[in-house]
Amino acid sequence: MKRKSSKRSIPTKYTLLILTGFCVIVMFVSFTLNLSGGPLNTVAGYVFVPMQKGINFIGNWFISGVDDLKALRNVMQENKELQAEVDKLTQELNTIKLEQYELDDLRELMNLDKKYPSYEKIAARVIGSDGGNWFNTFLIDKGTKDGIEKDMNVIAGSGLVGIVIDTGPNYAKVRSIIDDASNVSGMTLSTADRCIVNGNLATMNEKQVIEFSDLKCDDKAIDIGEQMVTSHISDKYLEGILIGYVSTIERDSNNLTYSGTITPAVDFRHLYEVLVILDKKTILEE
Repeated sequence: MKRKSSKRSIPTKYTLLILTGFCVIVMFVSFTLNLSGGPLNTVAGYVFVPMQKGINFIGNWFISGVDDLKALRNVMQENKELQAEVDKLTQELNTIKLEQYELDDLRELMNLDKKYPSYEKIAARVIGSDGGNWFNTFLIDKGTKDGIEKDMNVIAGSGLVGIVIDTGPNYAKVRSIIDDASNVSGMTLSTADRCIVNGNLATMNEKQVIEFSDLKCDDKAIDIGEQMVTSHISDKYLEGILIGYVSTIERDSNNLTYSGTITPAVDFRHLYEVLVILDKKTILEE
């Protein structure tokens, strides 16, 4: 019967600890004694050089990661600053565009004012609309405190916008000539033949035109592009204000009158500033 060996094996972790301690001692002795070329230095080279390379690699990796993180933060900050600058420039550009629109409107109003010098006028800003794509009825920021009264004519762009139908101390409501409830006594500029100009939102939506009817004129006396203005017999509209340009014309079934369409002289999709003529037709007739 064999006897059990009394020898005990050393645990692996202790072996590793002993070897590590030995390596540290060898390295210390090697560097202390400066045994260049000696066996200890050789052992240290095989053991510690790979370890040092590994440590250097890990250290460089961490340093590179930190540098990349700093660079990313810098880029994000720069992007934030650039976006803020873009937003600022965009706002400034929008402001410039709005100011340009207002400047263009004011220039048009000045030219329009010169076109009708015999009438006293006041400028007003459009502040509200009844909705839809067209300014068929809308509010302006001037009222009775500014001398505006019902039935005063309103102009903009190149010609007639409409007429004041209601007033308050600091506002007035305007019905434009394209509104379905609007009708204006018009006449052709070249022949002074009269007709009735009717607002029509349906034809404005389809072809950007309104209608005229009951035009009595000689055959082929009126061509496309003829200017239509307010007539002298209108009870509310002052004479000679440009309404628009004849776009179509055809003889009626009675062979006595003509009907057709007019392209308005005013852009009724974009109304910002208008002129209210303070002279009323009834005052001029007295």
